[in-house]
Amino acid sequence: MERANESSLMSFILLGFSDNPRLESALFVLVLFFYILTLVGNFAIIIISYVDPLLHTPMYFFLSNLSLLDLCFTTSLAPQTLVNLRGPEKTITYGGWVVQLYISLALGSTECILLAVMALDRYIAVCKPLHYVAIMNPQLCQQLASLSWLSGLSNSLIHATFTLQLPLCGNHRLNHFICEVPALLKLACVDTTVNELVLFVVSILFLLIPPALILISYGFISQAVLRIKSAEARHKAFSTCSSHLTVVIIFYGTIIYMYLQPGNSYAQDQGKFISLFYTMVTPTLNPIIYTLRNKDMKVALKTLLSKKLC
Repeated sequence: MERANESSLMSFILLGFSDNPRLESALFVLVLFFYILTLVGNFAIIIISYVDPLLHTPMYFFLSNLSLLDLCFTTSLAPQTLVNLRGPEKTITYGGWVVQLYISLALGSTECILLAVMALDRYIAVCKPLHYVAIMNPQLCQQLASLSWLSGLSNSLIHATFTLQLPLCGNHRLNHFICEVPALLKLACVDTTVNELVLFVVSILFLLIPPALILISYGFISQAVLRIKSAEARHKAFSTCSSHLTVVIIFYGTIIYMYLQPGNSYAQDQGKFISLFYTMVTPTLNPIIYTLRNKDMKVALKTLLSKKLC
């Protein structure tokens, strides 16, 4: 109880990139730029998917969930990052530290599951087209989306709570710009072998199994697409699936490299840049990839803009 009271009065120093002020200034502009793009791009996808009746399909339902997820994820991190990059003040309160850890971990875990659900949707659409509407009914779509969000929330409640039990013994200087588990483990003044094991197990559940299932589903999808006789239909299927697959590779590639490397090889500066990429840049790339490579989304966007201009 005494330690909890002390913790509530603590504040943490997020060192970030403070050893290079010029780099901080450049990163401030970049983070602000990508944050604005994330807000505009993901809000656009949500609005277009809602107002266009032709996009009221399971694929765009899950895409809207992904956009909402990216909006919340980036917003939970970007404002604090901008404050830290802007001036000499690098502190974050203990309450803010805890909230950021729980929210970012929950949303990041949710995206791992949601991308797998989206792959399942594409598998059924391509491999079982005649039964697609019956299988991917609105009730199932809502259940799968809820499963994704609840899985991420459960992981956050368990994993973040377990991490917060570690005694820090006065170590309040976090060599990072966000509250991330690998960096937090380095603050502990006790043996963190058990925590690192838990982190490894959780990483397997959320970072290895979902992409493995995605790759398997795309193996079947590729076989089904190659059997399609119509060149136009084959091109549309490849275009739709390649957008999702591109997002999967970018997201899982960076986060797997971050969380599944051995603890003793975790380079702070390298880890910070990787974290910066998947927390600030990846949420911006998702709407760009889906709008530029998706004919239906481009048509819906042009229609909406033409109505606004008229």
